[in-house]
Amino acid sequence: MKKEHKTAEEQEELASMSETPETAEAIDEDQAVSDDVEKSLEAIKEENEKLKEDFLRVLADSENLKKRCASEIEKNNKYAISSFAKDLLGVADNLQRALEAAKDGEDNASLLKGVELTQNELMHVFSKFGIEKMQVMDSVFDPNFHRVVQEVEDKSKPAGTIIAELQTGYMINGRLLREAMVVVTKGGK
Repeated sequence: MKKEHKTAEEQEELASMSETPETAEAIDEDQAVSDDVEKSLEAIKEENEKLKEDFLRVLADSENLKKRCASEIEKNNKYAISSFAKDLLGVADNLQRALEAAKDGEDNASLLKGVELTQNELMHVFSKFGIEKMQVMDSVFDPNFHRVVQEVEDKSKPAGTIIAELQTGYMINGRLLREAMVVVTKGGK
């Protein structure tokens, strides 16, 4: 009960104080300060939200940059040996020519066997680094992968059919390393 009594006394004291002009002025000043604090608090909250959005945007940009950099590094690593691989293509061509020449002679059995083993080893190395021969015979000419060296009249096949391969084309990890030099048909069915 004492507590209630004090509360009632305090209420009477507050009521009597609010009736004086000085107290009313002090209350108005307190209210003005309170309004200023609320406005400042709202401004701080808005600025905090803007900074949070900016932070999230920068974080997303940095994540995208990380992904792009990782992709570029992977691509560079995957295709870094391209010039090396192009140099080896001449070796592969010469081995193929030697095999074809050795097949014509009868006493070249050991030469033929040695060249075949060398070519097999080279193809194994190519495979290890993602280099593959293109299979172009009897396919349709595609300017993205083939270079026409000659056109031959052939009514038995559709126009643009590859009938001879003069130089083998190669791919590295699904990307063109060297186009195939081919002979295609002119006329067709």
